Amino acid sequence: MKWQNWSGRVTAHPEAIRRPRGEEELAEFVSRGERTNGEIRVVGSAHSHSPVAATDGLLLDLSDLSGLIDFDRGHMEVTLAAGTAIHQIGPLLRPHGLALLNQGDIDRQAIAGAVATGTHGTGRTLGNFPSAVRAMTMITADGSTVRCSPRENPDLFEASRLSLGAFGVVTRLTLAVRDSYRLHERIWLEDLDSVMARIDELFAATRHFEFFWYPGRTRAVCKSLEETEAGPDPMEDNRWERIGWSDEIISSERNDLHTEIEYSLPAESGPACLNELRALISAEFPDLEWPLEYRAVAADDVWLSPAHGRDTVTISVHQGIGHDDEPLFRACEGIFTRYEGRPHWGKVHFLDGGDLAKLHPHWRSWWRQRDLADPTGRFLNTHLRSWVGR
Repeated sequence: MKWQNWSGRVTAHPEAIRRPRGEEELAEFVSRGERTNGEIRVVGSAHSHSPVAATDGLLLDLSDLSGLIDFDRGHMEVTLAAGTAIHQIGPLLRPHGLALLNQGDIDRQAIAGAVATGTHGTGRTLGNFPSAVRAMTMITADGSTVRCSPRENPDLFEASRLSLGAFGVVTRLTLAVRDSYRLHERIWLEDLDSVMARIDELFAATRHFEFFWYPGRTRAVCKSLEETEAGPDPMEDNRWERIGWSDEIISSERNDLHTEIEYSLPAESGPACLNELRALISAEFPDLEWPLEYRAVAADDVWLSPAHGRDTVTISVHQGIGHDDEPLFRACEGIFTRYEGRPHWGKVHFLDGGDLAKLHPHWRSWWRQRDLADPTGRFLNTHLRSWVGR
């Protein structure tokens, strides 16, 4: 049996793929297992570029665990089933006058997978998905159900907000939300040197800002999103300007198959890092056709978050799956690491456990809590075990 991720670049041969119809059946699959070694991994939309979900054991598909379970306007929280795709969430929340705090520009991922890998959008005052988590329910290795929050099992909660799927199978997530809102999108071309000279101004000017730079070009494609009370205007609904609900405007289609490396850097280091990447690509990879993407993420206190403890910018480098990405990505990673970059958990990187331990101050505490939750390592795969020599 063969499994592959969205792009087809990551493959595995699980002994079984199971799609539980509900939490009770899921608990049975977990407690019973399918192999003597009992390895279990969970897949959402298979959108990670890293082998974080790959396994030769039991692969659980949570697509049928989907939907809005509860909402609490008093506390501005919603509880979602783990397999709910992000593109489904906006229409589920809007009738209740609610919306996610933020989301990324790809909305195909399952919400539990986006939380587990630290997925984010852009906005220097806006955190990633794990920072919005207020409580979780998961099924642990023996099939029992555990709820965690700052008040219930707080140590487990702190560690597993960004879990990499290594603590158990998350079935429900409670997230902080806000009142529903509209966004005005504006897209323009600007000389890249001009963008970098006023990058702080551009991030401060609107709620969301990002840009894409295509190698070999002098101008960047800039995009800003700002809250508005205006309704959609057909005269302005074109490729350069749109108004709509937040989830409709933030998301965009990315149908071209690709692979990607992304690092999170101290915000003040972003411009210098980008300049080095530009020089590297111009000199050594002049044929690269895919863009670099530059975004901002607010600091948080999530243990394994790439934005832990520091205001952050992220830089992504893309490559089509018809090309060998490793030479490009390794060369870029050499620059990222010189600027104390932390890799995105759902994208390509080549760091080992020693490297990761130096970048994440809670690395050992995270593993200690993980081992308490899953002492036999049923929720680890080869990718994760390699970081700790297991």
